[in-house]
Amino acid sequence: MSDHIRKPTVVFDFDGVIHSYSSGWKGEDNIPDPPVPGIREAIQNIRLSGYRVVVVSTRCCTASGMGAVRYYLRHHDITVDDVMSEKPPAVCYIDDRAVCFDGHPETLLEKIVNFKPWNK
Repeated sequence: MSDHIRKPTVVFDFDGVIHSYSSGWKGEDNIPDPPVPGIREAIQNIRLSGYRVVVVSTRCCTASGMGAVRYYLRHHDITVDDVMSEKPPAVCYIDDRAVCFDGHPETLLEKIVNFKPWNK
């Protein structure tokens, strides 16, 4: 049985979660900003706790974008189990641009209108 079947998967968005993204979009293969402080250690602890960590980014829709994300992770000594362009099934998704659904659809529009990512 392979690891990804035995281990529950946690999916991390790349920009704004791993890559601090303080400069904004500079192109799919231009990733100029440092990692979010502490993210390497957090990912390491999550993996050591028995989870499979997958990084997902729309940058990975092209070979150059995929290569840039993989290089960035290696360069910053961030070890993950896989890098993908689309979200696989997971126990949870860590994303700086997500609204967590709380079972109350009537509050969604308000949450969308008032949404701000953590770094804004």
